Amino acid sequence: MSKLISKTTEHHENHLSEDIPKWFAVYTHYKREKAAAKQLSNSGVEAYLPLQKATRHYTRKTVHLNLPLINHYIFVKITKNEYIKVLQCPYIVQFVKFSKNLVSIPEAEINLIKRVLGELDKVEIDNNLFEKGDYVEVIGGNLTGLKGQLINKENDQYLSIKLINIGVALKVSIAVHLLRKINPSLVKQA
Repeated sequence: MSKLISKTTEHHENHLSEDIPKWFAVYTHYKREKAAAKQLSNSGVEAYLPLQKATRHYTRKTVHLNLPLINHYIFVKITKNEYIKVLQCPYIVQFVKFSKNLVSIPEAEINLIKRVLGELDKVEIDNNLFEKGDYVEVIGGNLTGLKGQLINKENDQYLSIKLINIGVALKVSIAVHLLRKINPSLVKQA
C-alpha cells in the first residue's frame, strides 16, 4: 500500500521593497529598546522608539523617566537591503511577523502613535474631512479610544461628537486633531 503524501506549498507575504523604505516592527531583548534604536540609528537605519513619560516617587526623590510605550518593540523604516543590517544588531531578536508574514506598518499608523504621544508638533488636519454623521475615534487626550458620532462642526478646530460606546450617550466638544474617522461597523451602539 502506498501512501500519497501531498505537499502544500505555503505562500508567505513579504512587504520588503528594493527601493521604497517601509516601516516594520522589530522585537528586542529585555530592556534593550533604547540601545537597539540608538545602535540602528548610528548605523544609518531609521529607527523609531515611541516613549512615554513616567514619574516614579521614591522616599527621598521623584524621578522622571522616558519608558518605551511598547515593551520589547521598536520600529524600523527599511528597504530590502537593510534587513540583514537590522538583524545584525546585538539587541534585536527578530522581526515581528504575523502568521509567518513580514508585513509592513503603514506610515499613517506610525504618525498616529507620534500624534498620540505629542511628538508631531504641527499636524495639518482638514476639518472638511469630517461630515455630520461620521463615526470617529478619539486618538488623544483623556478620552483616547472612545468612539462616537459627529453631531456638529463648532468651528475650524472643534467638533461636537456623541460618545456612544461608554454605556450612555454623552455630547462632548473635541479638538479636530484628536479625532480620526472610522468605519461605522467598529462602533457598538449603546
